[in-house]
Amino acid sequence: MKTLTGISRGLSCAASAVLLFCGLADLAIGQSWKPTKTVEFIVPAGTGGGADQMARLADAIIKKHKLMAGNMVVINKGGGAGAEGFLDVKNAKGDPHKIIITLSNLFTTPLATGVPFNWRDLTPVAMLALDQFVLWVNAESPYRNAKEYIEAAKKAGPGKFKMAGTGARQEDQIITVALEKQGSIKFTYVPFKGGGEVAVQLVGKHVDSTVNNPIEAVAHWRSGKLRPLCVFDNERLVYKNKVTDKQSWNDIPTCKEAGVDMDYLMLRGVFTVPGAPPSAITFYIDLFNKVRATPEWKEFMAQGAFNQTFMTGDAYQAWVAKEELRHLRLMKEAGFLAPGGK
Repeated sequence: MKTLTGISRGLSCAASAVLLFCGLADLAIGQSWKPTKTVEFIVPAGTGGGADQMARLADAIIKKHKLMAGNMVVINKGGGAGAEGFLDVKNAKGDPHKIIITLSNLFTTPLATGVPFNWRDLTPVAMLALDQFVLWVNAESPYRNAKEYIEAAKKAGPGKFKMAGTGARQEDQIITVALEKQGSIKFTYVPFKGGGEVAVQLVGKHVDSTVNNPIEAVAHWRSGKLRPLCVFDNERLVYKNKVTDKQSWNDIPTCKEAGVDMDYLMLRGVFTVPGAPPSAITFYIDLFNKVRATPEWKEFMAQGAFNQTFMTGDAYQAWVAKEELRHLRLMKEAGFLAPGGK
């Protein structure tokens, strides 16, 4: 019996050793996760906007500096106010070869449309930056500051001035409604597919103003076609290098300085599919940290006047959860919730 017991114990120990070895092997494989096929970088919006520009720049940097083995492709899926893109990633459960760059439609789209999606259906990877909003007018307009423009819109009467924005019941229109309430005015809101198109409409004088992100309008500002009136933030932008021959981002007053008590920052973050292994999250965090360290990314951040806050893990999830509640309040105040929305 002693012999059998000894054999039994020996076999048990051997089995345990095999299991331990296999477990360590599996762990090692998990820790070294890398893409085995093309990574799809989804943009839940049209071309030319801030999210599209950021995703395409990141892709170009990854390719130029060979930061990732294998291929990446940027795909715009902006149908249904971005629902097309979000649902595509949601439905790819367990396959982290899909990532998505987010903007505020991460919150506004399900609230406004009732589409069966919530940010918790995805796996957070990292906040890359926060994006600003600026009130823009055509450079040939007579308005030199936000106060002059708001007074002119009020004098013209309800609906006489046109405000262009990306999509309906999304961040651009949320800001527009807040601006209306602050100034006791009413715009005719004109939605377009992307921020690039919005800027072009203002350059062409088809609308009177926009609340575009800096990166979406900076080229037209530099060329003398557009004029920034104020930035929707509590403090002026930190970038002091001249964008035009006379002004830097820091020279633009806050909207609060013009008597408009409204601030709004938009998420530029990355998520991946539900059920993604932790090793894949680690891979993407490392990848985007490498992207952020490049001179091309730093130049882009300055050019677009981004708030360069970076978050991952619990801090990122907590920030997103808080923003969801803020957007619920803003959407409710604007009357943008879908029937039965909470």
